[in-house]
Amino acid sequence: MWAKWRRLEREGWRWAGRRYSKWGDPGETEFEVLKGHPKAKEDAVAARLRRRQMIGDDKGKKMKEFQIYRWNPNSDRKPFLQSFFVDLSDSGTMVLDVLQKIKGEQDSSLSYRRSCREGICGSCAMNIDGLNNLACLKPINTNLSQPCTITPLPHFFVIKDLVVDLSNFYQQYKSIEPWLKRKKDAEENEREYRQSPKERKKLDGLYECILCACCSGACPEYWWNPESFLGPASLIQAYRWISDSRDEYAAERLQAMTEDRDKLHGCRRVGNCTANCPKSLDPERAIEIMKQEHLYPSIIRPLHTQLAV
Repeated sequence: MWAKWRRLEREGWRWAGRRYSKWGDPGETEFEVLKGHPKAKEDAVAARLRRRQMIGDDKGKKMKEFQIYRWNPNSDRKPFLQSFFVDLSDSGTMVLDVLQKIKGEQDSSLSYRRSCREGICGSCAMNIDGLNNLACLKPINTNLSQPCTITPLPHFFVIKDLVVDLSNFYQQYKSIEPWLKRKKDAEENEREYRQSPKERKKLDGLYECILCACCSGACPEYWWNPESFLGPASLIQAYRWISDSRDEYAAERLQAMTEDRDKLHGCRRVGNCTANCPKSLDPERAIEIMKQEHLYPSIIRPLHTQLAV
């Protein structure tokens, strides 16, 4: 048996897929939907074999413990961690796959948000093993001796289980007016506000924010002053519009954020926002640039192009 597996590793998974398809190995013949598509079937079989090596043989269950935060507002029971055991050999590779499996097979009352499953919508943001992340992008730690702990985003009011109240978060986002503002219309016969490639490049690292709230949930200043400090997510979005060459209200936007000192200058540069961003953005740097531009406008604004994130 081990000699067989060593041969599979040595000669490659594609060869293994071709051979297993011909041998009709039990468990590898269920790809009926790919009948008539040998190349696709070969890839599917190879993927199954890779999965076998990573998790173990399908005949041997690989059970991993997932400790999930539970709280029901309609119950008198205090919040607690409930353990679920999932067979990783019969599950997807991401944490969201496990949550879906638990909800579908073990406890249908488990509540959480999810939508796109591609790291675009930001719905499935939660705290996984101590770090804020998107469940659809977080791979499962296959070390069976370590339980995986899943809790809601920290310091948000919990509605139920892993669902948190983001009303204040979205209200703060609305307050920065996240849309293009112009003092004059586009020139006649033009349907677009044109932008050079160099100007467009200044938006890289800003527009990718999906408002998942992972950064705001990790920010100590946002924990302490959620009503006055806008939080890193809203602030990086504000800087996205300040940096946009098509927007003509950059100075007014910055002035509005600094009328209340804590809205922008409440940031203490802890850096948790950048460390917890699942899209690898840098809200801390964007906030610091806006603070410098407010305090030293005659120096920073002429250098805005070089300092843009």
